[in-house]
Amino acid sequence: MDELIQKAKQKNPDAFKELIRLHMQSMYKVAKAYLSSDEDVADAIQETIITCYEKISYLKNNAYFKTWMIKILMSKCNILRNKKMMDSLEEPTEQPIFDRSFEELEWKEVIQLLDEKYRLVMVLYYIEGFRTGEISQILDMNENTVRTRLKRGREELRSIYLNDKRREKSNGRKKSMARKAAGRRRNTGNCISKSGTGF
Repeated sequence: MDELIQKAKQKNPDAFKELIRLHMQSMYKVAKAYLSSDEDVADAIQETIITCYEKISYLKNNAYFKTWMIKILMSKCNILRNKKMMDSLEEPTEQPIFDRSFEELEWKEVIQLLDEKYRLVMVLYYIEGFRTGEISQILDMNENTVRTRLKRGREELRSIYLNDKRREKSNGRKKSMARKAAGRRRNTGNCISKSGTGF
């Protein structure tokens, strides 16, 4: 990886393309945790790639390439999100952000339900594998704050999961009661029918 970064610093296009290819999934996951629209995610990644290519020669320590790249990406995400917020004030929409039930949600969608300050550290730590010290550098915050947000993010995820399970259990009981009630109605109908044929 170090050799690849060194070549990219020398403006070797093939080395830079390979470097981006190796980190594309990471960029997507982080941007997706920040932005809801795939189009915005693509724009943020494209802007990040351009900036990385232009500024990579200024990277002092090759070992911190990914941290440096993710920090640039998050800056681009912030710019795009702020622009979207300004646009939404001018053109309000009635479309809800989340319009599906918990039963249809996958991990990446559940992550979107977390408060942003928890969501970002959870993605960087659990999905991208950054250490808390690295996350503190990326987000420009105290490392203890990162640890606190990880703890609270886990608690919030657990709460979402437990609420989902309770809902599933409750729905299961309702279905079971409905089946029993339907069975009783059929039995009652059969009894009435038999009784009617006896007269």
